Amino acid sequence: MKLTAGFLLAILSTFTQFAYSFSLKPQFSNSCRTLSCTKQLPTFPLSSSQDETHITVRGGAASATEGSGTDSSSGRKLANTVASLWAAGGFIMILGKSIKRILPIALEPFNGAAASLSTLQLASYVGMCLWFAYVEGYKGFQLKFSPLVVARAQTLKPFEKGSPIIHTILGPFYAMGLFHATKKRKIVSWSVSIGVGFIVAAVKKLPYPWRNIIDAGVIVGLTWGSVSIVAEWVKAVIMGREIKIDPALPGSESR
Repeated sequence: MKLTAGFLLAILSTFTQFAYSFSLKPQFSNSCRTLSCTKQLPTFPLSSSQDETHITVRGGAASATEGSGTDSSSGRKLANTVASLWAAGGFIMILGKSIKRILPIALEPFNGAAASLSTLQLASYVGMCLWFAYVEGYKGFQLKFSPLVVARAQTLKPFEKGSPIIHTILGPFYAMGLFHATKKRKIVSWSVSIGVGFIVAAVKKLPYPWRNIIDAGVIVGLTWGSVSIVAEWVKAVIMGREIKIDPALPGSESR
């Protein structure tokens, strides 16, 4: 029992460190660093006919463009939205797959086939869920990682120069900061991804019901994180609220 309790405390301590460093709190950007922040200059209509012709100012010169340019702009905007949805939504799918895999284990103490939890174990179960909700869900995801994922997803512009198509294809991993990010961001993202793998392997060695208790907490944290990403994406894309989080793109360290 002493060995089990010590092992459990070591895992909880490690989880705490990973939860707090899951994402170094993104800094508020002082300047516009995303492709989506490019200012659009106004257009001036020449006539009120159905096929409008506009004067668009580009680089100090004026040129006439047909109303069809609006359709092209709308198409690019739709593509950008789809790319952003794929990046953020793909990451949520990864979290959802993890939740689906460990949910039966977390609910095992209540399915009637396993031994019932003692009062201490039940209190630990509830406490673990609350602890993960705050540390992993609120502090790890909602305050740090979720805004970063959405901010990076918003920088994907598949049909614009400077945004390689490979970034869109690997959108979920791009949004996580596993590549095309600052050195600090990549170190944190890769360290957490690899570290969590080792921790999961260690948790599997715990006896019943301690593994189930920890898995329950993990589910609460991941679910909170998934919901917070959806909320951030809706606020940014649907409601049009400005994202003031640094997406940690290469070169931003020196700014």
